[in-house]
Parts: sequence; C-alpha cells; structure tokens
Amino acid sequence: MHATPGQPTPPLFTWEFATDPYPTYAWLRTHSPVHRTTLPSGVEAWLVTRYVDARQALADPRLSKNPAHHDEPAHAKGKTGIPGERKAELMTHLLNIDPPDHTRLRRLVSKAFTPRRVAAFAPRVQELTDRLIDGFADRGSADLIHEFAFPLPIYAICDLLGVPAEDQDDFRDWAGMMIRHGGGPRGGVARSVKKMRGYLAELIHRKRETLGAESADDDLISGLIRASDHGEHLTENEAAAMAFILLFAGFETTVNLIGNGTYSLLRNPEQRTLLQESLAAGRTDLLETGVEELLRYDGPVELATWRFATESLTIGGQQVGEGDPVLVVLAAADRDPERFDGPDVLDLSRRDNQHLGYGHGIHYCLGAPLARIEAQTALATLLRRLPDLQLAVDPTDLRWRGGLIMRGLRTLPVEFGTPTY
Repeated sequence: MHATPGQPTPPLFTWEFATDPYPTYAWLRTHSPVHRTTLPSGVEAWLVTRYVDARQALADPRLSKNPAHHDEPAHAKGKTGIPGERKAELMTHLLNIDPPDHTRLRRLVSKAFTPRRVAAFAPRVQELTDRLIDGFADRGSADLIHEFAFPLPIYAICDLLGVPAEDQDDFRDWAGMMIRHGGGPRGGVARSVKKMRGYLAELIHRKRETLGAESADDDLISGLIRASDHGEHLTENEAAAMAFILLFAGFETTVNLIGNGTYSLLRNPEQRTLLQESLAAGRTDLLETGVEELLRYDGPVELATWRFATESLTIGGQQVGEGDPVLVVLAAADRDPERFDGPDVLDLSRRDNQHLGYGHGIHYCLGAPLARIEAQTALATLLRRLPDLQLAVDPTDLRWRGGLIMRGLRTLPVEFGTPTY
C-alpha cells in the first residue's frame, strides 16, 4: 500500500518528528501502513506501523535478524547494526542470529540469566536507586537523565554481569558515548564498542581462569562461563558478544523507560496522583500495570531492531522484496486504535495491554524482568521521596535524541521541595 495521491507523507526523522512522532505514525497507519522510506543513514527500508502487521512481522521466520540477508548497496554497507560490532567480533549475539543458532544461544543465556537471579537482584536495585537520589535530594533540582535514569541501569547491569566496582566508571563513560552519538557520527560509538570488547574479553578470560568447582561467584558472566563449560559450546567470542549485548541493550532501553516514564507522569498529573495514592496505601498493582502502560504509551524502543526478508513476501498487503530491510515501528503499533481503546490516553490501570514494547516471538526481550524491576523501583522511589516533583523547564524546551531505534530525552530538568526519607 502506498501513500494516498495528493496527500504527501509527513516529514520523517526531523527534530520536530523526534519530539512527537505519533501524529505522523497515525498518518502512516491510515495511508501507508507498510511504508518504504530512505533513512537518515541512506538505507532504504520498510516501516511497519499497524499492530496486527507488526505482531505478525516480529514472529515471521522469513524476516531474518542476520545482516547477511541484507541486499545492501555499497553506500549502505555496515549501517544496519551497532557501529563497530563487526570489527570487534561481536556479531554472534541474539539480535543478529536466527534459529538454530539463536535457539542454542538463548537457551544458554537463559540458564545464566534466570528469573531467580533477577529477583534476587531487586534489593541491589533499590540500594542504587536510593544512593543516586541521595546525591541530589538536598539540592532541590536535578537532571533526571544524567543524574538518575542513566547511571542507575549502567551500574545495575555492571553489578549483574560481575564488572568490578573499580571498572564501572569506564563502562559509564563508554555507555555515555553510545548515547551521545546514537543519532550522529558512528565513529565515537565504534570506538566505545572496541574498548568494551577488549575489556570484556579480558574479564571473561580472568573469570574463566579463576572459576573453579568451589567458586561462589554468582554474577552473570560467571554464569555464562559455567553454561559454556558443560558441553554446550559457548565460545569466548560468544560469551563476550552476549555480555556486550546484554549491557548495550539493557542500559539504554532502561534509561529511556525511566526518563520517558517520569516525563509522562509529570505531563499527566491526575495519573501521577493516582499512582502516588496507590503506593502510599501500600499497593503495587497500579505500579505494575502502570509501567506496562508507560511502555505502550511512550516506550524506550521506537523501532524494533533490523530484520531482512529472506524471500519475497507480503506484509499488510504490501509486497516486500527479498533482501529488503524491515523495521517494525513499535511506537506506532502500540498507539493503534484498532488494538487499543483510547491509544493516545495514558491509563495506568489499563488491563488489556498486550503492547509490543518488549517485542514478540522468539526475540522477545530476555531482559524484560530486569527492566521491570528497575523501572518499578525507580519510579516508585522517585514519587515517594520527591512527592512534589515537577518539570523545571517548559516541555517545548526539551530535546529528544535522534537515534533511529531508541526514543529518549537528552535531559529532564526537574525541581522539588524537601525530600522524604
């Protein structure tokens, strides 16, 4: 399906679009639900915007995650993945492979990244959350992105992986480079990826040498090594790639979830008040449904990561050619009025909420339980400790990062009165 004659497609990927893409996505759902466009990188791709098409595409085995299936012209070479991951030998992770390799690696990682390990990590997330708020609580103002939403998940994932405390600031610097350059020059990201790769290789090697039968180490990298040492053939390259993608995919999504979620609550004071009253009464049901609604309403991942057609196929009535890149627009699908009642309204109590914020099918986000714990802890603690939190600038002064996949604020200046403890 193509755009209706006489109705030009609204501009995509401008700063105005980044600020509020939802009217444009509504137009695409109506007039061109599977839309071919040229991305800022020069790559041509299909955007899938309707919920029913998006859900089907996310689970369609004919849409491969392996970039080798991309029929890429010379000018697009290497522009459909994480900058530097190919040169750093970090391609063998869950976002780039298909079954049967995907099945084997996901099974191995699942053995290490267990619900029990994530649940046991909740007190540490609370400790980190309180420590970060302590750092600015007495000042009466803060930038919640740089002082809270960004450091919380990076320190949490470093702790979970088993990165020593003395090395975690290096990871914070590398992660910061990725966020700052997410929509701009790829060189800075590639350099950070290379540094991460070298560090992870050394850390895995050290842990493998010291991880004996009597070792009590219970971090995630040690878990990956144990899984690989029981006949499952997880190589050091695979372990490094998996640790890298857990870090890469696990921190920026949570930065944006906390940042976007806080901003949405500040812009919807009646919903924020309902949540504060629920938490004050000792209930967590509205917090749990609320985080899911925040994921749907203005989630951290705007477009699902790259897929490539392994054969010619039809999506939503549109013919997609073999080798074509396909990007499922989660932000558009999750505002589809054919699936959600009042999709542009934030309703923290929404029950029928099968959003696609964590994906769907075999590539459903492995880190979803950790993201939920971090977001629920961060938002509940902010609202409890800083009950009169408010924006310190006009919403029109805020700027959104212009990266292709992620959606997040550059800064979130806030003000507040006397904190509670």
